[in-house]
Amino acid sequence: MILIRVAAESPVASVAGAIAQSVRAHRRSEVQSIGAAANNQAIKAVALARRYMAEEQIDLAMIPSLIDVQINGLTRTAVRMSVFPIDDLSKHRPNNGNGRRA
Repeated sequence: MILIRVAAESPVASVAGAIAQSVRAHRRSEVQSIGAAANNQAIKAVALARRYMAEEQIDLAMIPSLIDVQINGLTRTAVRMSVFPIDDLSKHRPNNGNGRRA
């Protein structure tokens, strides 16, 4: 599995395709971004990858984390997202308070 690095200028559709391909091949994907604009592109790409995978009856979940990375001798905080397929989304949805799943 490769780490997909997303920049502010990264095309969302291309990143989404890379995420979907990684999930198909490895059952997960790791997406990393630094900065508000790059984080925005990464989140949109995960959302679009969900749409791509829905055509194959597969839904995706994402768990974000913060990590420190070294860039040109400086420590920066990056967002790393683990994206993986989930078999039944209804098992993971919160209860809406009336005993039914949202």
